[in-house]
Amino acid sequence: MRKWIIFRAEKRQPGWQERKYAHTGSLTKTLFEHYDCSDSPLPEPGYRPPEFIKVEQFSDSQYPEAKTHHRQSDWEVSRVEVYSPDLPVGMDFDMIVICYCQYNPINAPLNPMPERQVSIDSFGGNQEAHSQWVEREQKAEV
Repeated sequence: MRKWIIFRAEKRQPGWQERKYAHTGSLTKTLFEHYDCSDSPLPEPGYRPPEFIKVEQFSDSQYPEAKTHHRQSDWEVSRVEVYSPDLPVGMDFDMIVICYCQYNPINAPLNPMPERQVSIDSFGGNQEAHSQWVEREQKAEV
């Protein structure tokens, strides 16, 4: 099932300075959003979405805008609303999930991002494209 999950700040929450949209850093009520095509369960009250952070000293010059670390965010899900839109076939999602969050700061540890996992699936099953990528990466490491 394709889910569009939106994390929004509850009304009148402190921490407005921290209420930045994850992708642009602009102030907003929408904190995070992502598409999920897995069978994983929906977020529930108490869940904290991950926050992705770029620590300059760990930046990779090949990917200068990439986030280097992650942690649990200071926003905690307080309630969840689920909508199954009656949309024409061909839409990008089957379900819209709105997770309302309260600002509840914690001292979560900052963890390095895991090594990227690149497989044939990353290339839509195209074995040749995957092999070419592996070859280029091996040459770049030398």
